[in-house]
Amino acid sequence: MKIQTFIDKVGDPTLGISGKSFTVQGFGNVGYWAAKFLEKDGGKITHIIERDAAIYKADGIDVEHAKAYLIEHGSFKGYDAADEIEVKDPLSFMERPVDYLIPAATEKSIHRVNAEKIQCRAVFEGANGPTTFAGEEILNSRGIVVAPDLMVNGGGVTCSYFEWLKNIDHVSPGKMTKKFDEKS
Repeated sequence: MKIQTFIDKVGDPTLGISGKSFTVQGFGNVGYWAAKFLEKDGGKITHIIERDAAIYKADGIDVEHAKAYLIEHGSFKGYDAADEIEVKDPLSFMERPVDYLIPAATEKSIHRVNAEKIQCRAVFEGANGPTTFAGEEILNSRGIVVAPDLMVNGGGVTCSYFEWLKNIDHVSPGKMTKKFDEKS
């Protein structure tokens, strides 16, 4: 797809969050908080994708309302505040035109099969390793910027590292500082 055609589909290429559309894949801690802060700064969360259902609302999803519904029902199935709900193939919403895509749930969500179909300006990796090497090469060749998980969600990556250290040393929660002090 030509860049101008893509810009025509997704709107004004100006900088900033205000007025831009976002797809969030995964509405746990990373996805929810990213959506909440983006909405606060004027961004429109137009798509939210969960494991068993995805929702879309053209003028933006109310993040707090969606989170409350998800907590109460455990799914977006039946979410009546959306313009559209997809239950057969929720991940297909990642391929819809949007300004920015935030895969915040699972590894390898973007890969060689779907990377050619993704239509956004940039991908901000919220999950650990959501884009495969082949997927990133395809996105880059199409002019789509991929901001890596280590930069976008450094806190989550750091916590995962410490959990990994804790697990390989068989350290129970809260004792990591004591063990570190003993070793140093």
